[in-house]
This record gives sequence, structure tokens and C-alpha cells, in this order.
Amino acid sequence: MTDISQLSDLTKTTWELTLREILEYSISKYPDKLFIDFVNLQITYKEFGRLVAKTAGMFRRLGIEKGDRVCLFLPNCPEFLYCWFGLAMIGAISVPINTAYKKDETAVILNDATPGILIAHSSLIDVAKEAVKLSPSVKKKLVVEVTNNEKDHSLIEGWNRFSELLTKAEEFSDLVDVLPSNVCMLVYTSGTTGIPKGVTITHQMYVAAGQGFAYWTQANEKDRFFTCLPYFHANPQYYSTMGAIVAGATLIVRERFSASKFWQQVRESNATIVNFIGMMLPVLAKQPTSPKDRDHQVRLLYGSPSFSSHFLDSMEERFNVKIIVGFGMTETCYGTIEVIGEVRREGSSGRPRQHPNTKFINDVKIVNENGQILPANTTGEIVITNPATTSGYWENETQTKLTLRKGYLHTGDLGSMDEEGYLYFVDRKKDIIRRRGENISSQEVENVMKQHPKVLDCAMIAVPSDVGEDDIKAYIALRPRSKVDPEELIYWCAERLAYFKVPRYIVIRASLPKTPSLRVRKDLLRLEKHEDCFDLEKSGIKLK
Repeated sequence: MTDISQLSDLTKTTWELTLREILEYSISKYPDKLFIDFVNLQITYKEFGRLVAKTAGMFRRLGIEKGDRVCLFLPNCPEFLYCWFGLAMIGAISVPINTAYKKDETAVILNDATPGILIAHSSLIDVAKEAVKLSPSVKKKLVVEVTNNEKDHSLIEGWNRFSELLTKAEEFSDLVDVLPSNVCMLVYTSGTTGIPKGVTITHQMYVAAGQGFAYWTQANEKDRFFTCLPYFHANPQYYSTMGAIVAGATLIVRERFSASKFWQQVRESNATIVNFIGMMLPVLAKQPTSPKDRDHQVRLLYGSPSFSSHFLDSMEERFNVKIIVGFGMTETCYGTIEVIGEVRREGSSGRPRQHPNTKFINDVKIVNENGQILPANTTGEIVITNPATTSGYWENETQTKLTLRKGYLHTGDLGSMDEEGYLYFVDRKKDIIRRRGENISSQEVENVMKQHPKVLDCAMIAVPSDVGEDDIKAYIALRPRSKVDPEELIYWCAERLAYFKVPRYIVIRASLPKTPSLRVRKDLLRLEKHEDCFDLEKSGIKLK
């Protein structure tokens, strides 16, 4: 790993750096090292630095100044990275937009961030064209083309070609007064709990994330970081990209997650470190076994959430990898993490993450509704404070004050910590189900349901009970070509859970609505009318 003690002068701590400073350091140390491996494109550190400088020059020529926002409506592509670092170089702010968004959803982001420029991929141009009509702040529009084929010209009429402007641009080399504390990215929450909020991410947060991830994964310049996660999500930004830059490693980027292609991709790219999120591991676990399951170079999988020790152990054995899990969020990647080589604790997401510089203090606590610290093994809200925490939500003082209180980031997540500081995540606050006088974690019930061999995915939500409090409604997506009776799922849960945790209602669907980061859109499920579905209380099944 890069020696971070060399990365700052005596007036700074080692994480108080800008993206330009951390990138230029790695370029100076690894100029001819392969940095980006994207499908058929390979770019060295030195060449990436040149393209970033040209992109910065392009934006300055377009009138972008420090603090200005530029929206990126792009799938995973090298241009996303050029824009991110090029804008950071001149002190401007990138605003990625979820590529699954339609016209109105895209317009919400545009009108909140008020960018002067929108950069859209040609595959998304139809949505982008309609969205900008609803956003008066957008004055200039750029398109990143799938191809340079002249017949595509009609698709981009009224838009400037990104490639043409970049070719004409000069490398930007001026020094801009950019501080580590300046915002360089707005990452909008995916909206699973309401209207998206723009999380402000600073240069310092990214630098600390990269230094931490390289440290936690014991990475060095020989590693090859693999990501297929969408770049409008903080995960590939914090971990794969910044971790690779700090370690002087290679970054392998693929367009999207594909369960059937995943291991082939990591095998062919000789990846050594891979990030996962959400349902990726369970989906991979349900792929047919293959003689090639252990034929790869991956030494470490990192991700969240925590899964049962039995499940993680079985994945490690099947695929011959080490898996560590952690707890983090867009607002700070410094939550908790397991340590490579330590004995796994059932249900734990590890202990508070440490920075390689001991002056970096990351404090994770469990508090009650009044903000008072709770004793060990008591469930409460998880709160976090450290130097790599967001300064708040863009132009949203109300939500900022609710989330940042008394020096701590209030996560909205419930959990507990044992006497040795290991965190045990319980659930999102609003996903807790109150039934029969008991608090039930939707995640706990989901984890049990997901273990059924025919279940691909599921989601548990609270619905009003006719006797007060809540009942549990289960939405189930089955594996391809599978069939199952609701009664079988009821008995499966009843054998593994207390009776009051067994879902009352079951709805079986071909698929569940998802965000591109593979989280189920429970907000959409909650809006559905209570349709005619399996009802445990009308089935005649007695659980106690």
C-alpha cells in the first residue's frame, strides 16, 4: 500500500488532501502502471492524469467554476471517471444520476442540484431530453456516445459531443484554491425511503475512504480491484476507485452485475479484490455449481450486509475466497468492518473501522431516542463520528439538522454493540415491525426466508393489523422455473422463527422492484393496495 506518511506536509494530517493531490501522488509513483481496465480499454495512471487534466480544461472552457454543479447521467464508463476527477481538479461538483430514473425522477435531481451542464449517455438520451425541459438551470448539454457512427447524429441534435469537446480541450494545469473540506460530489440517496437527498461528499472523505480501504484489504500495487457496481452509487467510488488509487493498484470496471457472467469476468480480468452489495452474494450462491467455482485469482470479497456465519463459511469454501463484511453508508464509509484473519462473530458487522493513521478517530455508539449512550447488548440507534463524515444534505437544512446532531451522524439504523465493540445491525428504524407487543426485524425474517432453496429474493413490510399494531406481509420472488405453495414457506419460517415473526400474508411475484444497487424498493411495496393474497389466519394453519 502507498505510504500515506509521504502524502502530506507538516500542516496537514494524512487524510487532509484533495483528489488532485492524491491522484498526482500515485501518478508520480506509478506513471506507467495500468490504472483502468474497462472492457476493451486500458489506461495507465499517467494517461488517466492527462485525460483528467483535459477534461478539467474542457469544463473551464465551458465556463464551469469552483462550486458549480455538473450532472452525470452515465452508466459505468471511463467518461464518468474523467468528469469526476476533472471537476474536482477545478473545485466543481459532480452530481451522478441514477440511470434507472425516468423523466420526472431525473428532473427532481436536476432541479435540486441546479447544474449548469448535463452530461448524458446516448443510451439515456430520450429520458435526458425530456428531463432538461423541466430544468431551467441546465444551459449546456453534452452527450457521451455509444459509437461515433454518423447515423447516430439525429439522436443527439442540440447536444454537444463529449468526445469532440475533449479532443479540442487543453490540459488544465493551473492551481485552484481547493480545500480538502470542499464538496466535490453529491450522491443522491436512492429514494427507498422517500424523496432523494443529495449527500455532500468532500475531497477529504474520498481520500480517507481510499486510505482506509487499502488498509482494511491489505492491498498493494499488485492487486486488481474489480467493480460492477453503478458509479452513481458511493460504493465503487469510495472503495474500488479510491482504494486502487491509494494502493497503486489496477481498477477493473464492468458495466453491471450479471450473476451468470460474474465469475467469468473476475476470472478473465485476474481480479483479486471484489466488492459486493445487497443481494449479490445470495444470488451468486444460487447459481449452479461449477468445476470452475474455485478457478480465479480473487483473494477477498468485501461487502454488506452481514449474513449468517454458516452462509459466509459455505461461500468461502465453495469459491475459495476470504469474505469480510462491514457496515457503512453514503454519509460515511467509516462504520464498522471485520478484520482479515479474525474469527467471525455470528451476525456481527465487525468493529469500528480504523485508519492507518492513529490520529484519525472513528467513534461508533448506540444511543436511545434522547441521544444517551446505551449499555452493551442493548438495541438503539447507531451513531457515528469521524473526520470522513458528510457535512450534510445539499440545500436541505431540515434533514441535515435531523441527521447531524451533537457531533454525531444519526444513521437511522438500529443495532447493538457487545462489550468488545462488535456491531450487530438490527434493521432500519422504519423497517422495524411492531407485532404482538414485540419488535421484529424485517431483515431477520428476510434472512430466514432467503435460505429456502426456491426463494431468490424477498421483502418483509408492515401492514396494519385488524387487531392493532402490525402484521407482516412477505413479497417473494422465486428462482427461475421454481414453484412453491405459500404453506410451504409458512412452515419453513415457523421451524426457524418464533410464531409472531412468521408472515401473515404472502405474495409471490416474478420479480421485486429494485434500485440499481439491488435494494428492494419497499417504499413502492408499501404504496400497493392490500391485494387478495395468501392469509395465514384464513389458511387453517396453527403455529402455536
